[in-house]
Amino acid sequence: MQLLNGIYDAALLVYALSLLFVFSDCLKRSPGGKRLGTGLLVVVGLLQVAGLGIRFSQEKGLPIFTPYDFLFWFAFSIVLTSLAVAFTRGGEFTILLLSMAGFSVFLLNRVWLTAGGHTLETWSAVYGWLTMHVILANLSFAALTLGTVFAILYLFLHTRLKSKKWSDRIRRLPNLETTDKYSYTAILVGTPLLGISLVVAGLSIVSEGRTLLLKDLKVLTTLIGLGIYIFYIIFKKSGRKSGVSMARWAILGYAFIILNFLLNSWSDFHGWSGE
Repeated sequence: MQLLNGIYDAALLVYALSLLFVFSDCLKRSPGGKRLGTGLLVVVGLLQVAGLGIRFSQEKGLPIFTPYDFLFWFAFSIVLTSLAVAFTRGGEFTILLLSMAGFSVFLLNRVWLTAGGHTLETWSAVYGWLTMHVILANLSFAALTLGTVFAILYLFLHTRLKSKKWSDRIRRLPNLETTDKYSYTAILVGTPLLGISLVVAGLSIVSEGRTLLLKDLKVLTTLIGLGIYIFYIIFKKSGRKSGVSMARWAILGYAFIILNFLLNSWSDFHGWSGE
Protein backbone atom coordinates (compact mmCIF):
# COMPACT_ATOMS: atom_id res chain seq x y z
CA MET A 1 0.00 0.00 0.00
CA GLN A 2 2.87 2.38 0.77
CA LEU A 3 4.33 1.84 -2.70
CA LEU A 4 0.94 2.52 -4.29
CA ASN A 5 0.58 5.75 -2.32
CA GLY A 6 4.08 6.80 -3.37
CA ILE A 7 3.27 6.20 -7.04
CA TYR A 8 -0.02 8.05 -6.63
CA ASP A 9 1.68 11.07 -5.04
CA ALA A 10 4.38 11.11 -7.71
CA ALA A 11 1.72 10.99 -10.43
CA LEU A 12 -0.15 13.86 -8.76
CA LEU A 13 3.01 15.98 -8.66
CA VAL A 14 3.88 15.29 -12.31
CA TYR A 15 0.23 15.87 -13.28
CA ALA A 16 0.31 19.28 -11.58
CA LEU A 17 3.52 20.21 -13.43
CA SER A 18 2.01 19.07 -16.72
CA LEU A 19 -1.10 21.12 -16.06
CA LEU A 20 1.09 24.15 -15.30
CA PHE A 21 2.95 23.90 -18.62
CA VAL A 22 -0.27 23.32 -20.55
CA PHE A 23 -1.81 26.36 -18.88
CA SER A 24 1.21 28.53 -19.70
CA ASP A 25 1.01 27.44 -23.33
CA CYS A 26 -2.66 28.44 -23.42
CA LEU A 27 -1.85 31.87 -21.95
CA LYS A 28 0.95 32.52 -24.40
CA ARG A 29 1.90 30.27 -27.28
CA SER A 30 4.89 28.17 -26.21
CA PRO A 31 5.73 25.11 -28.36
CA GLY A 32 8.40 24.05 -25.87
CA GLY A 33 5.99 24.29 -22.96
CA LYS A 34 3.39 22.34 -24.92
CA ARG A 35 5.84 19.54 -25.65
CA LEU A 36 7.00 19.43 -22.03
CA GLY A 37 3.43 19.39 -20.76
CA THR A 38 2.55 16.53 -23.11
CA GLY A 39 5.70 14.63 -22.12
CA LEU A 40 4.86 14.96 -18.45
CA LEU A 41 1.34 13.75 -19.23
CA VAL A 42 2.88 10.61 -20.73
CA VAL A 43 4.81 10.11 -17.47
CA VAL A 44 1.54 10.47 -15.55
CA GLY A 45 -0.02 7.78 -17.71
CA LEU A 46 2.91 5.44 -17.12
CA LEU A 47 2.73 5.99 -13.36
CA GLN A 48 -0.98 5.29 -13.45
CA VAL A 49 -0.33 2.06 -15.35
CA ALA A 50 2.13 1.08 -12.61
CA GLY A 51 -0.48 1.88 -9.96
CA LEU A 52 -3.12 -0.15 -11.76
CA GLY A 53 -0.62 -3.01 -12.02
CA ILE A 54 -0.14 -2.96 -8.25
CA ARG A 55 -3.89 -2.95 -7.70
CA PHE A 56 -4.23 -5.86 -10.12
CA SER A 57 -1.67 -7.78 -8.08
CA GLN A 58 -3.39 -6.91 -4.81
CA GLU A 59 -6.87 -7.87 -6.01
CA LYS A 60 -5.72 -10.92 -8.00
CA GLY A 61 -7.87 -9.65 -10.84
CA LEU A 62 -9.21 -6.54 -12.57
CA PRO A 63 -9.33 -3.71 -9.98
CA ILE A 64 -12.68 -2.04 -10.69
CA PHE A 65 -15.00 -2.89 -7.80
CA THR A 66 -14.24 0.00 -5.44
CA PRO A 67 -14.94 3.73 -5.86
CA TYR A 68 -11.17 4.26 -5.51
CA ASP A 69 -10.47 2.04 -8.50
CA PHE A 70 -13.36 3.49 -10.51
CA LEU A 71 -11.98 7.02 -10.16
CA PHE A 72 -8.44 5.74 -10.78
CA TRP A 73 -9.57 4.23 -14.09
CA PHE A 74 -11.55 7.36 -14.93
CA ALA A 75 -8.50 9.59 -14.38
CA PHE A 76 -6.44 7.21 -16.51
CA SER A 77 -9.06 7.38 -19.27
CA ILE A 78 -8.90 11.19 -19.18
CA VAL A 79 -5.10 11.09 -19.49
CA LEU A 80 -5.33 8.80 -22.52
CA THR A 81 -7.99 11.06 -24.06
CA SER A 82 -5.82 14.14 -23.43
CA LEU A 83 -2.85 12.47 -25.12
CA ALA A 84 -5.02 11.59 -28.12
CA VAL A 85 -6.20 15.21 -28.37
CA ALA A 86 -2.57 16.39 -28.12
CA PHE A 87 -1.98 15.03 -31.63
CA THR A 88 -4.77 17.15 -33.10
CA ARG A 89 -4.47 20.74 -34.24
CA GLY A 90 -5.86 23.43 -31.95
CA GLY A 91 -6.38 21.09 -29.02
CA GLU A 92 -4.49 23.10 -26.39
CA PHE A 93 -7.56 24.38 -24.55
CA THR A 94 -9.28 21.01 -24.80
CA ILE A 95 -6.27 19.39 -23.14
CA LEU A 96 -6.27 22.11 -20.48
CA LEU A 97 -9.91 21.50 -19.51
CA LEU A 98 -9.53 17.72 -19.66
CA SER A 99 -6.38 17.90 -17.52
CA MET A 100 -8.14 20.11 -14.99
CA ALA A 101 -10.96 17.56 -14.75
CA GLY A 102 -8.59 14.58 -14.61
CA PHE A 103 -6.30 16.17 -12.02
CA SER A 104 -9.27 17.19 -9.84
CA VAL A 105 -10.66 13.63 -9.86
CA PHE A 106 -7.21 12.17 -9.23
CA LEU A 107 -6.60 14.53 -6.29
CA LEU A 108 -10.09 13.92 -4.88
CA ASN A 109 -9.52 10.19 -5.03
CA ARG A 110 -6.21 10.52 -3.17
CA VAL A 111 -7.55 12.58 -0.25
CA TRP A 112 -11.07 11.14 -0.01
CA LEU A 113 -10.92 7.41 -0.73
CA THR A 114 -8.72 4.43 0.01
CA ALA A 115 -7.96 1.32 -2.01
CA GLY A 116 -9.38 -0.82 0.77
CA GLY A 117 -12.70 0.99 0.90
CA HIS A 118 -16.18 -0.37 0.23
CA THR A 119 -16.26 -2.86 -2.61
CA LEU A 120 -19.25 -3.66 -4.81
CA GLU A 121 -17.95 -7.19 -5.20
CA THR A 122 -18.83 -8.03 -1.61
CA TRP A 123 -22.57 -7.84 -2.19
CA SER A 124 -23.02 -8.82 -5.81
CA ALA A 125 -23.09 -12.38 -7.04
CA VAL A 126 -23.19 -11.54 -10.76
CA TYR A 127 -19.56 -10.53 -11.15
CA GLY A 128 -19.53 -10.70 -14.95
CA TRP A 129 -22.45 -8.32 -15.37
CA LEU A 130 -21.14 -6.04 -12.64
CA THR A 131 -17.75 -5.88 -14.37
CA MET A 132 -19.40 -4.97 -17.66
CA HIS A 133 -21.54 -2.32 -15.95
CA VAL A 134 -18.53 -0.64 -14.32
CA ILE A 135 -16.40 -0.70 -17.49
CA LEU A 136 -19.19 0.69 -19.68
CA ALA A 137 -20.03 3.38 -17.11
CA ASN A 138 -16.39 4.44 -16.92
CA LEU A 139 -16.04 4.67 -20.71
CA SER A 140 -19.32 6.55 -20.85
CA PHE A 141 -18.19 9.11 -18.26
CA ALA A 142 -14.94 9.68 -20.15
CA ALA A 143 -16.81 10.29 -23.42
CA LEU A 144 -19.39 12.55 -21.77
CA THR A 145 -16.59 14.50 -20.07
CA LEU A 146 -15.00 15.13 -23.46
CA GLY A 147 -18.38 16.19 -24.86
CA THR A 148 -18.86 18.61 -21.97
CA VAL A 149 -15.39 20.11 -22.50
CA PHE A 150 -16.23 20.88 -26.12
CA ALA A 151 -19.60 22.29 -25.04
CA ILE A 152 -17.83 24.65 -22.62
CA LEU A 153 -15.41 25.67 -25.37
CA TYR A 154 -18.35 26.31 -27.69
CA LEU A 155 -20.03 28.65 -25.20
CA PHE A 156 -16.75 30.43 -24.48
CA LEU A 157 -15.95 30.91 -28.17
CA HIS A 158 -19.51 31.99 -28.96
CA THR A 159 -19.42 34.62 -26.21
CA ARG A 160 -16.06 35.99 -27.36
CA LEU A 161 -17.09 36.15 -31.00
CA LYS A 162 -20.41 37.77 -30.15
CA SER A 163 -18.64 40.50 -28.17
CA LYS A 164 -16.01 40.76 -30.95
CA LYS A 165 -13.14 40.18 -28.54
CA TRP A 166 -10.41 38.75 -30.75
CA SER A 167 -7.10 37.47 -29.49
CA ASP A 168 -4.44 34.91 -30.33
CA ARG A 169 -6.13 32.48 -27.91
CA ILE A 170 -9.41 32.72 -29.83
CA ARG A 171 -7.63 32.02 -33.11
CA ARG A 172 -6.10 28.87 -31.62
CA LEU A 173 -9.49 27.42 -30.71
CA PRO A 174 -11.39 25.20 -33.14
CA ASN A 175 -14.25 27.03 -34.83
CA LEU A 176 -17.83 26.87 -33.58
CA GLU A 177 -18.85 24.22 -36.10
CA THR A 178 -15.96 21.97 -35.10
CA THR A 179 -16.48 22.27 -31.34
CA ASP A 180 -20.21 21.65 -31.79
CA LYS A 181 -19.51 18.60 -33.96
CA TYR A 182 -16.97 17.13 -31.53
CA SER A 183 -19.25 17.69 -28.55
CA TYR A 184 -22.13 15.94 -30.31
CA THR A 185 -19.93 13.04 -31.45
CA ALA A 186 -18.55 12.43 -27.94
CA ILE A 187 -22.04 12.54 -26.42
CA LEU A 188 -23.36 10.30 -29.19
CA VAL A 189 -20.77 7.74 -28.10
CA GLY A 190 -21.19 8.22 -24.34
CA THR A 191 -24.99 8.13 -24.16
CA PRO A 192 -25.51 4.59 -25.56
CA LEU A 193 -22.65 3.34 -23.38
CA LEU A 194 -24.37 4.83 -20.35
CA GLY A 195 -27.73 3.35 -21.37
CA ILE A 196 -26.27 -0.13 -21.91
CA SER A 197 -24.43 0.02 -18.57
CA LEU A 198 -27.74 0.80 -16.84
CA VAL A 199 -29.51 -2.07 -18.61
CA VAL A 200 -26.74 -4.44 -17.51
CA ALA A 201 -27.02 -3.16 -13.93
CA GLY A 202 -30.79 -3.61 -14.03
CA LEU A 203 -30.48 -7.20 -15.26
CA SER A 204 -27.99 -7.90 -12.49
CA ILE A 205 -30.37 -6.52 -9.87
CA VAL A 206 -33.34 -8.49 -11.16
CA SER A 207 -31.33 -11.73 -11.37
CA GLU A 208 -30.28 -11.30 -7.73
CA GLY A 209 -33.87 -10.69 -6.63
CA ARG A 210 -33.00 -7.21 -5.33
CA THR A 211 -35.83 -5.45 -7.18
CA LEU A 212 -36.44 -3.07 -4.26
CA LEU A 213 -33.26 -1.28 -5.34
CA LEU A 214 -35.14 -0.10 -8.42
CA LYS A 215 -36.98 2.33 -6.13
CA ASP A 216 -33.71 3.91 -4.99
CA LEU A 217 -33.28 7.67 -5.50
CA LYS A 218 -30.20 6.96 -7.58
CA VAL A 219 -32.38 5.27 -10.20
CA LEU A 220 -34.37 8.48 -10.64
CA THR A 221 -31.32 10.75 -10.94
CA THR A 222 -29.63 8.33 -13.32
CA LEU A 223 -32.68 8.20 -15.57
CA ILE A 224 -32.95 12.00 -15.50
CA GLY A 225 -29.33 12.33 -16.57
CA LEU A 226 -29.76 9.76 -19.32
CA GLY A 227 -33.01 11.41 -20.39
CA ILE A 228 -31.30 14.79 -20.77
CA TYR A 229 -28.72 13.28 -23.09
CA ILE A 230 -31.38 11.43 -25.09
CA PHE A 231 -33.30 14.66 -25.57
CA TYR A 232 -30.02 16.36 -26.49
CA ILE A 233 -29.50 13.86 -29.30
CA ILE A 234 -33.13 14.16 -30.46
CA PHE A 235 -33.01 17.96 -30.50
CA LYS A 236 -29.63 17.90 -32.23
CA LYS A 237 -30.88 15.65 -35.00
CA SER A 238 -34.04 17.74 -35.45
CA GLY A 239 -32.06 20.96 -35.72
CA ARG A 240 -34.67 22.82 -33.67
CA LYS A 241 -32.24 24.13 -31.08
CA SER A 242 -29.33 26.52 -31.48
CA GLY A 243 -25.75 25.52 -30.81
CA VAL A 244 -25.80 27.53 -27.59
CA SER A 245 -28.88 25.69 -26.33
CA MET A 246 -27.31 22.34 -27.23
CA ALA A 247 -24.10 23.21 -25.37
CA ARG A 248 -26.13 24.13 -22.30
CA TRP A 249 -28.05 20.85 -22.53
CA ALA A 250 -24.76 18.96 -22.64
CA ILE A 251 -23.47 20.74 -19.55
CA LEU A 252 -26.77 20.20 -17.70
CA GLY A 253 -26.64 16.48 -18.46
CA TYR A 254 -23.11 16.26 -17.12
CA ALA A 255 -24.15 18.10 -13.96
CA PHE A 256 -26.71 15.36 -13.32
CA ILE A 257 -24.06 12.72 -13.92
CA ILE A 258 -21.88 14.31 -11.24
CA LEU A 259 -24.87 14.59 -8.89
CA ASN A 260 -25.67 10.95 -9.55
CA PHE A 261 -22.13 9.92 -8.58
CA LEU A 262 -22.23 11.98 -5.38
CA LEU A 263 -25.48 10.26 -4.42
CA ASN A 264 -23.51 7.04 -3.95
CA SER A 265 -23.04 8.05 -0.32
CA TRP A 266 -26.80 7.86 0.29
CA SER A 267 -27.64 5.07 -2.13
CA ASP A 268 -28.15 1.39 -1.46
CA PHE A 269 -26.52 0.66 -4.82
CA HIS A 270 -23.01 1.91 -4.09
CA GLY A 271 -23.17 2.96 -0.49
CA TRP A 272 -19.80 4.43 0.52
CA SER A 273 -18.52 7.52 2.23
CA GLY A 274 -14.82 7.39 1.54
CA GLU A 275 -13.92 6.03 4.94
